[in-house]
Amino acid sequence: MAVHSASEQVLAGLDPEQRSAVTAPAGPVCILAGAGTGKTRAITSRIAHRALSGQISPRHVLAVTFTARAAAEMRHRLTLLGAQGVQARTFHAAALRQVRYFAPRLLAGRAMPELLDSKVRLVTLAAARVGLRADRAAARDLAGEIEWAKSSLVEPADYVVSAARALRDTPHEPAKVADVFTAYEQLKRSNGVIDFEDMLRAAVWGIEEHPDVGEQVRGQYRHFVVDEYQDVNPLQQRLLDAWLGGRDDLTVVGDASQTIYSFTGATSAYLVDFPRRHRNATVVRLVRDYRSTPQVVGLANAVISQARGTEARLRLELSGQRPPGPEPDLRIFTDEPAEANAVAARCRALIDAGTPAKEIAVLFRVNAQSEAYEKALTEASVPYVVQGAERFFERAEVRQAMVALRAATRSIPGETPLPAAVVEALTAVGWSPDAPPAGGAARERWEALSALVQLSEEYAASPEVVPIGEAASVERQVTLFDFTEELARRAAQQHVPTVDGVTLASLHSAKGLEWDAVFLIGLAEGTLPTTYAKTVEQVEEERRLLYVGITRAREWLWLSYAAARSPGGRARRPSRFLPQLDRSGGTERAAGGTGPTRRAERRRTQIVSCRICGATLLAGPDRKLGRCPTCPSDIDDELHERLREWRQRVAAAQKVPAYVVFTDATLIALAERRPGRSEELIAIAGIGPRKLGLYGDSVLALVGGAGVDDVCPEKTFEISS
Repeated sequence: MAVHSASEQVLAGLDPEQRSAVTAPAGPVCILAGAGTGKTRAITSRIAHRALSGQISPRHVLAVTFTARAAAEMRHRLTLLGAQGVQARTFHAAALRQVRYFAPRLLAGRAMPELLDSKVRLVTLAAARVGLRADRAAARDLAGEIEWAKSSLVEPADYVVSAARALRDTPHEPAKVADVFTAYEQLKRSNGVIDFEDMLRAAVWGIEEHPDVGEQVRGQYRHFVVDEYQDVNPLQQRLLDAWLGGRDDLTVVGDASQTIYSFTGATSAYLVDFPRRHRNATVVRLVRDYRSTPQVVGLANAVISQARGTEARLRLELSGQRPPGPEPDLRIFTDEPAEANAVAARCRALIDAGTPAKEIAVLFRVNAQSEAYEKALTEASVPYVVQGAERFFERAEVRQAMVALRAATRSIPGETPLPAAVVEALTAVGWSPDAPPAGGAARERWEALSALVQLSEEYAASPEVVPIGEAASVERQVTLFDFTEELARRAAQQHVPTVDGVTLASLHSAKGLEWDAVFLIGLAEGTLPTTYAKTVEQVEEERRLLYVGITRAREWLWLSYAAARSPGGRARRPSRFLPQLDRSGGTERAAGGTGPTRRAERRRTQIVSCRICGATLLAGPDRKLGRCPTCPSDIDDELHERLREWRQRVAAAQKVPAYVVFTDATLIALAERRPGRSEELIAIAGIGPRKLGLYGDSVLALVGGAGVDDVCPEKTFEISS
C-alpha cells in the first residue's frame, strides 16, 4: 500500500501530457518536449513511477545525458523522488566506466590506455608529419574535423568521399585532412593513447565482439532513458544499440527544433525516425511551456513556424502557461557600439530595478561579438561573466585559489568560520573583498574568486551538508578542509557555481540554460544566419539557433541588430528569421509599380526612431509614441485628458468607436510630443493626410491651449466619402 501511494505521489502535479509520458507502458517511448515544458521532470518521474510501483529496479536503469550537469540534476531529482540507485551519466562517462571495468578482460590483462584530454597536441604533430604548419587555432579546426569523422563512423580512407557527401566546409583540402587524420591515428597508436571516440568504440567493440561482456552489461542495464535525443551522433547511437541488444525498453526525449550541433556529427534523424524504427512506439508531445511568458512563447512559435526540412516534421507549437508579460523589444541601431551601449544601459537599469545580474544574459552568434559588450558593460559598471569560453575549475586563477585554499588548511585554525577562512586564504593570491578592479580580465578574475567565497557561504549554511566521509548523524562546524574536498568533487563533476554577473554567451553554449531577461544581439544577415550557412539545411539550423535563444528568456526579451558594424559603415539587413521586421532594412523599394502597392511599400520601409535614445522602433504602438516603451515619458496629463474628452465627443457625433478617430497610443503621442504645426502632426505615425484634414486644426488648437468646448461646438463631424 505504501509503495502504491509513493508511486501515485510521483504523478501529483503533472499536466495531462506529462502524466501520459510517465505512465506509458514498457517499451519504446518517444517524448517530444518543447523548450520549458518540463522534460526533465517527465523522464525522472517516469523512472521513479516505474521503480516505486515495482515495474523495474532502479539499479537496472541507465539514464544517459549530454552534460555532467544534466546528469547530476537527474540524479538529484531521482533521489528526491525516492528512486535511489539509478545510473545517470553522460555517454562518455558511462562508456569510460565500462571500458575501465572490462579492460583486463578485453586487453589480456593490460590496463586501459591513457585517455587524451585534448587532440590538439597530437593533431599539431600529425599535421607537421604531412607537411602542414598548424597553429593552435588551425589544430583545433583539424581536431574538430577528425572528431566529426570518428563520431560519424568515418574511417580516414573514407573521409574525402564522406566529407563531400556531408558538404563539410573543411579547414584544408579534404585529401590533406585525410592525411592528417591518418597520421593522427598512427601517432595515437605509437604513443599508446586513445581519444574519447576510441573509448566509445571500445565500449561498442567490447559488447559486440565479446559475448560474455555483452551479457554482463545487458544483465546490469535493462531499461534505458536518453535525454536530448536530437543531439546523438552515429557513434553514440551505435553504443546505445549495443547496450539494448535488440531489446526495446527505451525512453527518449528531445526536440527537433533545438537541433543545433550538426557540425559535430549530431543528427535529429534518430529522433525523427524513432516511430519508424520502433513500430509499437508510444509518442507523447509536451507543449505546455512553463518557463516563458505567452509573449515570448508567441515569438518563438512565429520564428519556428517558418521552418522547413526534416526537423520541421516534428515542430511543436508551444502554449505559454505563465501570466502575460512585456512584449519582446525589437530594435535597430546605427552601429554595433551604439547597440552595445544601449544593451549595457538596459542591463544597468534592470539591475537597479531589482533583477539579479545573474538572471540576465546577452547572447550572440559568434564569440568575436562579445568584445564590444565586455567593454560596454565594464563602462556601465555592470558585472559580467563569459559563459563557455573556459570552464570555471579550469581557469588559472581558480586552480591557483584551490591550491591556496588547500595550503591554508594547515595554517588557519579549524574553528575559523568557513567564509572567513576562505577570504583569508584568497588574500594570499591577491583577492580583496572590496569592489572589483577595473578592466575586463581583472574584473572577471575577481568575480571568479568571489564565486568561491559565495560558494563557501552557501556550503556552510546548507542544512544538508555532511562532511565527506562522516555519518549523517555527526554534527560539527564545516571546516576549510571539508570545503576543499567539496571543491575537488565539484571540479570532477564540472559543477560550475553561478557567478553573480550578466552572462555573455554564444547561442550554442546557452543551450539548456535560462534567464529572466535575455538580449539577443547582432541579428543581421551575415551574422544570423552566418555567411557560412550556404545550404538549405545549414540555414535552417541557423533559424533553430535563434529559436533556442528566444526560448531561453523567462520574461523579458530584447532582439536587436546594428545597421552597420561601425559608424558610417556599409548598411546591413536584419535577419530573415525575424518576424515583424522589414527584410529590406528600410533601404530597398519595390522593383516597380505605382499606386497603393508602391505607397504601402514606402510606409512599410519607413524608419521611425526613438526621439529619446535613437533606437529604430519596430512595434506599431512604439512607432506611434515615437519612443521605446522603456524610455521615460514626458506626457502632458492635462492635455491628454482634453484630447480624450475631445475624441469621445467626436466619436459620439460620428457614431463610430473612439479608436476610429485616434487610438490610445496616438493620443499619448500627441500629449507627449505636443506638435505645433501640421508638419509635426503628420510626422506622428498613424496620422495621415486624411486625418490631418479632418482633425488637424482641432488637435493643434487643443495643443495650443484651447478648451474642448472651443473646438467642439454643437455640430456633427462629417467624414467625406
